Amino acid sequence: MSLSESFLNTEDLHPIDIVETLAESHDWDFDRVADDQISMAVEGQWRTYSITLAWSAHDETLRLISTFEMDPPVEKLPGLYEVLNRANDMVWSGAFTFWTEQRLMVWRYGLVLAGNQIATHEQIDRLITQAVSAAERFYPAFQLVCWGDDSPERALDIAMNDAYGRA
Repeated sequence: MSLSESFLNTEDLHPIDIVETLAESHDWDFDRVADDQISMAVEGQWRTYSITLAWSAHDETLRLISTFEMDPPVEKLPGLYEVLNRANDMVWSGAFTFWTEQRLMVWRYGLVLAGNQIATHEQIDRLITQAVSAAERFYPAFQLVCWGDDSPERALDIAMNDAYGRA
């Protein structure tokens, strides 16, 4: 029986309960911050990402915020904002932003579950996977703009090209 099938007989299943079960199955470090919120650490190739999912019953939305520290020089912020805009044009399942005060790169997404819908294990797993995949995909471009003196266009070209051959 799949993980999602085990939830089918449960009424009033809370989305954060599903996230907690998912985090346990992946062996991710997590902390159930409150009944409606969970934080976890997910290891990527480039970074460990701090991911928080929070349920808002008011607007029936499961919010995901994935962050990693980034402290670019102030003079590089215009280039960072440009590469963020260009990256956001290339993705459909969320968006990047930079929180200047906290010095954090952020990936945000909200899964609307209006009408008493229940998020499935697969949907939540995909949400988390896409957050990490987007960060992994664009992390090199952010680095190249902030510390490599590359233009946003060039940074995205370099970061998005597949490597061929052998080293």
